[in-house]
Amino acid sequence: MSHTRKVRAVALRTVFALTSLIASVAHASTAPDPRQDPQTRLRTTVDNAAIKAVPASFAFVDKDALVIGMTPAFLPLNTYAADAKTLVGVDPDLAQLVADGLGRKLKIVPLAWEDWPLALASGKVDAVLSNVTVTEQRKDKFDFSTYRRDVVGFYVPKKSTIQAIREPKDVAGLRVITDSGTNQEKILLEWNKQNIAHGLKPVQIVYFDDEAVRDVALQSGRADAILSVNAGLAYEAALKNDLREVGTISGGWPLTADVAITTRKGSGLAAPITLLLNDLIQDGKYPQVLARWNLSAEAITQSQTNPPGLPRD
Repeated sequence: MSHTRKVRAVALRTVFALTSLIASVAHASTAPDPRQDPQTRLRTTVDNAAIKAVPASFAFVDKDALVIGMTPAFLPLNTYAADAKTLVGVDPDLAQLVADGLGRKLKIVPLAWEDWPLALASGKVDAVLSNVTVTEQRKDKFDFSTYRRDVVGFYVPKKSTIQAIREPKDVAGLRVITDSGTNQEKILLEWNKQNIAHGLKPVQIVYFDDEAVRDVALQSGRADAILSVNAGLAYEAALKNDLREVGTISGGWPLTADVAITTRKGSGLAAPITLLLNDLIQDGKYPQVLARWNLSAEAITQSQTNPPGLPRD
């Protein structure tokens, strides 16, 4: 998970302009504004196969609800609506579909990021849906049902002549903005190392502490592209309409990294949730939710239970 200051700054500046985002995202032009009416989430019907797959021994925290822990963060993942108490974003929308599929009401429990492991292990929540990346270390204590790719993205000004950045050679000679001390910086440094070894022009890596200054630099031509957390940039691109995505790569490059709904190890809830997510993928509800938040680039085609995770440190 990448909770960078820069992405949070974008979210804070744009949270109250959610109506513009919803109007601009494909498949969502007629959707109500969830900031003003948080109950406009997409809904689904009961998934009997998923319900039958829940072990009889599993005890839900609430007899009528699915209790999901979530860390309030930034849009498009999740943040508070205008009522200052309801969480909105792609994570709450997916949580609603999962609860519906299991025939339960949804109860979201806000958690600090550092508190979610204990909340889950102690039985305070049934599951956590909060941009948790699958890692081998976390698999020692938790089970996972994947629902989105962990992605970083290359974005350029809409008027840029750059059409695609997919591999190291594509950034040779470019001025690329990125975030210091992050996975995306590590990726860019490694790509630059490979380019130099192959006799290509080096990348000029550019850093900004101020989001507004960064935006001016990119739009004025003092930088060619930006590499950062895709979710935040995709949201910004849809909101401002002055950026476009030219490539996405795994946040764990060269390894694949997925984010997943997290459940207690051996509780038996992961398999039913995975089954349910795959049914949502097949019936079109899952892609609708991601499209609503301009995150189609991070969609998966199949949910997996406990896939290979990022390696141990």
